Amino acid sequence: MPGRGQSENPRRPRLVRPHRGHDSGQVDPGRHLYAGDRQVKIPAIALNTFREAVRNKVFYLLLFFGVFFAFSSRFVSMLSVGDQQKVLMDVGLGSIHFFSVLVAIFTGINLVYKEIEKKTIYNILSKPITRLEFVLGKFAGLALTLLVALASMALLFFLFLFVTTGSFAPRCLIFFGLLYIELLIITSLSLVFSSFSTPILSSIFTVTLYLVGQVLWTFQEFKTRLHEPFSRYVATALYYLLPNLDKFNVKNEVVMDMPLPGGRLLAAAAYGIVYVAALLTLAVVIFRRRELK
Repeated sequence: MPGRGQSENPRRPRLVRPHRGHDSGQVDPGRHLYAGDRQVKIPAIALNTFREAVRNKVFYLLLFFGVFFAFSSRFVSMLSVGDQQKVLMDVGLGSIHFFSVLVAIFTGINLVYKEIEKKTIYNILSKPITRLEFVLGKFAGLALTLLVALASMALLFFLFLFVTTGSFAPRCLIFFGLLYIELLIITSLSLVFSSFSTPILSSIFTVTLYLVGQVLWTFQEFKTRLHEPFSRYVATALYYLLPNLDKFNVKNEVVMDMPLPGGRLLAAAAYGIVYVAALLTLAVVIFRRRELK
């Protein structure tokens, strides 16, 4: 009961401040939300995922080696015969590609499993958060992490290239753009596998599909050598179902200053967006059917 002289103002809804769990020491993204406010749930989970990723020592280790090997391309170019700028770009972009993929795999395989293992997922899903929002939030958080990591390596690469050769090589932006889409596909794959398996199995499955995706173009040639119709059907199905990551490999064209048709780039970007959407749909379906114990 309010005292005399006190106005009876209606109580306004307030945003509950985030607190740290007793067991995990992690910020509970559900505490950032108003009940029923769907517009901030996914960004809150994404921001929490980003904070978890940047606290991971493996993330910084892989980022360091990516920058280190990109810079070491200068010494390789000095020892090689030919255009030193092309050698520097070839080795530098290749190093960034390799370590970016490692960052995507080793940070993505723990997206869901870590939450289940530490029991923090029960606290998150006890809020008005659906499993769809949880999966999309985790993906968005890792996508932001990869964007920051790739942008950092790209910025240092361009700076190093300009200081060393005096050129900027803007065509490398095409390489980084397609590489980011490729990393999103790898992240989606790791998210699918982490929704039902352990990190070890998830890493094995993701690495296997990544390696297959790099040489998937050989399936078309292999199909022409098959005589049985059933075998050709299987090869065709695998070609269209598995991720064709070779579509995003434009390093040789960028380094050698070869033409890159705009139609090819748009087709690769559209393919990546559709494939990521399909993988996220699959991850949501699997995660919805999973019984949390």
